[in-house]
Parts: sequence; C-alpha cells; structure tokens
Amino acid sequence: MSDPLSALLKALDLTDTGARTSEDIFTGPSQWMPQGRVFGGQVLAQSILAATRTVADDRTAHSMHGYFLRPGDVDQPITFSVDRIHDGRSFSTRRTQAYQDGQPILSMIASFQDADEGLDHQAPAPDHDLPDPESLPTAAEALAGLDHPIARFWGSQRPFDIRHIEEPVYLRADGPRVAHQAVWMRTIGPMPDDPKLHQAALAYASDYTILEPTLRAHGVPWVTPGLKMASLDHAMWWHRPARVDEWLLYAQESPNAVGGRGLSTGRVYDRDGRLVASIAQEGMIRVPR
Repeated sequence: MSDPLSALLKALDLTDTGARTSEDIFTGPSQWMPQGRVFGGQVLAQSILAATRTVADDRTAHSMHGYFLRPGDVDQPITFSVDRIHDGRSFSTRRTQAYQDGQPILSMIASFQDADEGLDHQAPAPDHDLPDPESLPTAAEALAGLDHPIARFWGSQRPFDIRHIEEPVYLRADGPRVAHQAVWMRTIGPMPDDPKLHQAALAYASDYTILEPTLRAHGVPWVTPGLKMASLDHAMWWHRPARVDEWLLYAQESPNAVGGRGLSTGRVYDRDGRLVASIAQEGMIRVPR
C-alpha cells in the first residue's frame, strides 16, 4: 500500500476526460478501503475539486450540499460530471454528479464567490482548557493490540492524524454519555500550497468522525457487533482559509437522533481560534437490539 498522503493527493488529481467533447467531465481513482466501499469524504473532496475546475480562478468554494446516493466500489474509478448552473457578478453555482457504472453515487451543489468585504463575526472557539494535540495519543496508539484490518487501516493508513480529546469510541464508550466531542486533526505530512486543494482536503477530513457524537451519547463503540452506519447527506461552509497540514480543532455535537438516523454538526477552528468551516451531516445509524 502506498504512502497515505501520496494516495490522497493522487485521488485528488482529477483527469479532464471531457476536453475533446467540450464537456465538464473528470475522472478520479478510488482509494482502497478495508470494507470495499469508497470513503464518503473522498467523493466529497473530488466532487468539489471537479466543480472548482470549471469556475474562474479568483472564485473559491464557500458552501456545498451533497447527498450520498449509493455506496461506491473501491475497485472502480469515479466519473464526475459538472453542470454550470449559474455565473453571476460575484457568485458561481455548480452541480457535480459522481458516477460509477453509469449510476450516480453522489449528487452535490456547490457555490463559489470572489473575494469581497462585509460584516465579520464568528462563534468563539471552545473556551475550556483543551490539551495540545501533541499530548494526545494517536489513532495507532489508541488501537494498539487490536489485530483487525480496519484497526490497522485507521491506525496507519489514513492521510490524516486524528487525535481525540475525549477517550475515543473505537473500542469502548465507557465515558460520560454526552452528545459532543472534539478532535485535533491534520495531514500526516506537508501539503502543496494550493488553497483550493486544502479546501478539498478539509472536506475529505470532515467526514471522518462527524457521526461519533451520536455513538458517544448512547455508549455505542465502533466495534459493536452488527452496528451499521452510512452517511446520508453532507453540508459544508468554508469561512476562512486554513492549511490542513497544520493542527485544526474539530468540535462536534449531535442535536438529534431518531428513526435510525443521527444528525451531527461540527465547527473547525485553527490554533488561533479562527472559525475555519462549519459542517452538518445526517447518517444512518442502526444498532442491533
């Protein structure tokens, strides 16, 4: 298996396959995953980059809303078709459809804006004392001793270093049953300087732990026999530029769970306390009785 960060950059390096027909069509590889299903964050990141390739260079993504329609197959590449819905004086809107075998696996609409002045405020970063990421155990350390393909993958083959501030719910959920948590995250190595690549990589990472507050609220660890989880939709708003190869705080909470679905929201802050992005996702969460 190749270096995880190199594999991520390869997945985000889309090929323009519509150039000869003047269509906005791109293709990208699927990253290997131990369960054979494409990671949702990968498709989100690739879809936003495909849309980005069709807008003016001075416009950057500020929001996206996507629906996961079918599980993706890691053994097949993904085709991305982009519709240029609207180009205005300040904003551009794009729809990206991701396909495998002619079937859509993700449908996303994204909006882009050129640089502009305006009102400026943000929700403050968590004000309680938080441990520095360097003092927290890595995923590999948290999963040490567990000989399982998914544990080995999470511990050493993800392109992001994810460090839980609370005790992670990988193997057990013995702590307080609260519907919130926070993690520090950054890529495992330096990234190229392209800000749009950092935006896409942040979308990638935003799908990692977003549903865990629902599990934590009910004392359900990832290793629960028969647990089934899948992302249903994903919304993201980019507020301020940030580098994903520097530590970011991802504060998450779950305001609701009902009907086999859990809703989670998240805020991403840099180490200076600037609000970088906001995220919302609903997922299917089925726990055996």
